[in-house]
Amino acid sequence: MAFTRATGKHRRPSRMQRTTARAAGVAALTTTGVVGTLAAAPAFAAEVPTEQTGLTPVITIGDTVADQIDAQADAQKQAAELAEAKQEAEEAARRRAAEAAKEAREAKERAAREAERKRLNTFVSPISGSYVSTSYKAGGAVWSSGSHTGIDFHAASGTSVRSVGTGTVVEAGWGGAYGNQIVIKMHDGTYTQYGHLSSIAVSVGQSVTPGQQIGLSGATGNVTGAHLHFEARTTAEYGSDIDPLFYLRSHGVSL
Repeated sequence: MAFTRATGKHRRPSRMQRTTARAAGVAALTTTGVVGTLAAAPAFAAEVPTEQTGLTPVITIGDTVADQIDAQADAQKQAAELAEAKQEAEEAARRRAAEAAKEAREAKERAAREAERKRLNTFVSPISGSYVSTSYKAGGAVWSSGSHTGIDFHAASGTSVRSVGTGTVVEAGWGGAYGNQIVIKMHDGTYTQYGHLSSIAVSVGQSVTPGQQIGLSGATGNVTGAHLHFEARTTAEYGSDIDPLFYLRSHGVSL
């Protein structure tokens, strides 16, 4: 018995038909994919901001941490620089203070040396606040040479007798008609003599300074009363006398 297949129903496609259909399908898919891609592009583009918005906090957080680390490092660096600058400033201030103190000390020392130099070069009266009672070269039988070889200062017994300047004691003791006497070689090479002393407070070889007490006035030796006999000489020996009043005044002593 013969069967007849109905046309168009349940018929296996031929090889040609399958190939054609596959090609058409690929073309359709290709077209659909391109069109779909083109159609989906705006949607994808619209979704990008959403994705970027989602990533932004992550990037921002990362940047913030890095910025904080950098800021902390900068702050530490600035703090270290400030500490170093402060230390340098303090050290500079200490150096300036030390230099100023040194300069002040040196200036004080210079002033002291200058004051001492002036003091040592200063001359004073042998009896403070006294006056000349007998002048130089006064005549009279009381003096063996016929005239006074020095000047007499009014002074009660026991009055302080001072060195008139800087020098070295070359004689200290009994001097005959001069009684207890002291002879000093002055720093300028001249000599001064102090006679009729009641006591002597220095010894030979001792250095003396202006105004230093060397003894007490009295009435020892050839005298008629207590006073100080003072002479200025070119040597330590008797007879080399020079005008003592002029000598003292030429050295700045007001008499």
